[in-house]
Amino acid sequence: MPLGLIHIYTGDGKGKSTAACGLAIRAFGAGLRVKIVRFLKSSQSGECKAIAMLRAIDERIEVKYFETSHKFLWDMNEEEKEALKEQVLKAYQYCFQTAKKHSCDLLVMDEAIGAVHAGFISEEELLRLMQEKNPHVELVLTGRNAPESLVEKADYVSEIRAVKHPYDQGISAREGIEF
Repeated sequence: MPLGLIHIYTGDGKGKSTAACGLAIRAFGAGLRVKIVRFLKSSQSGECKAIAMLRAIDERIEVKYFETSHKFLWDMNEEEKEALKEQVLKAYQYCFQTAKKHSCDLLVMDEAIGAVHAGFISEEELLRLMQEKNPHVELVLTGRNAPESLVEKADYVSEIRAVKHPYDQGISAREGIEF
């Protein structure tokens, strides 16, 4: 495996997680070991369901969830937020160990940047993981409003910008398209 670089998919547009999952499928197709850890998301999206089907036939690809709540952060009370913070910290520790030990070739930390904005993990902790990961692990971080310190450390940064979205016209998220 060549040198592992760091990718960030950020911005207010739709498709950051989908782009990261697309890269994961590409890496898997090339024979790499892939782990996707989802932060602030407890339910499966269409792309993660497809990856779970791949997992059933080949253990080189895996999606992990640590959260148990199916509520959005803004719908949670303080007790629920505290429980979520503990679960996010477990997910972060798992990612840190995975990246450091080279337990996979590609590690996707989906919505890890959102976990920083929620105050569940610090920007410094994410920078530490970026710095201390095994040099052969390719790392992908997703989430809106990536802090400048993360952008500076990354090798690839893609900003996905919303120009127009059906939600603005009152159309709800549709399974298979938005999730």
